Amino acid sequence: MATLTPARALAPVGAAGKFFAFGLDVGRGLFRRPFQFREFIQQAWFIASVTIVPTALVAIPFGAVIALQVGGLIKQFGAQSFVGSASVLAVVREAGPIATALLIAGAGGSAIAADLGARKIREELDAMMVLGIDPIQRLVVPRVLACMLVSVFLNGLVSVVGVAGGYVFNVLMQDGTPGAYLASFTALAQLPDVWQGLAKALVFGMIAAVVASYKGMNAGGGPKGVGDAVNESVVITFMLLFVVNFVMSAIYFQLVPPKTG
Repeated sequence: MATLTPARALAPVGAAGKFFAFGLDVGRGLFRRPFQFREFIQQAWFIASVTIVPTALVAIPFGAVIALQVGGLIKQFGAQSFVGSASVLAVVREAGPIATALLIAGAGGSAIAADLGARKIREELDAMMVLGIDPIQRLVVPRVLACMLVSVFLNGLVSVVGVAGGYVFNVLMQDGTPGAYLASFTALAQLPDVWQGLAKALVFGMIAAVVASYKGMNAGGGPKGVGDAVNESVVITFMLLFVVNFVMSAIYFQLVPPKTG
């Protein structure tokens, strides 16, 4: 049975410190010039192309499940007129950013980790550093900004498709009234809810890109190491997303009081 040495016990702390330092390097790289605009456009287009269709397809069952669950619960209290507002709140505040982040991490983040990991094991990153080129500024910063931009737009897509899917399922399967569903949108929802959803999507996209870039640039052990880095980046991103989502939601509810019907 292997004993737990002090070095092994402190290994997670060291890994967290290295990741935090990497994030600070990425933050500094955002303000360094020249900015790799062409790389940014290419990465944004690639990430959008691999995530837009799955995101739209995932948004439909998200909205449908929320509408069915919320509609059934509210119907027990005799408040069917608030089904639309409750569904919009659930989609805009939580389902939209979470679904966007999961797709960004699963599709875009894994591609980023695989690309940078392959460059690492081919020693391309070391060659760039020998030539005086900062890999973080040249490769990581454009990918982080691209993920953040695409996440914001995908969050809007998820919100629209999710609300539309909830409307269809509520009207067709729960005998809801179309006019009441649409009229109740502003009963409980408010504009800060939309800004909160956009802020979450922006932060989630940044986290997914930074984690994927960190794991990719620290991959080792050949192709197997690259595969392990991709898997680890997705798992770590999912864990961080739920923690950060809880923190941001708690702060939001402290700053913005809920709207009463």
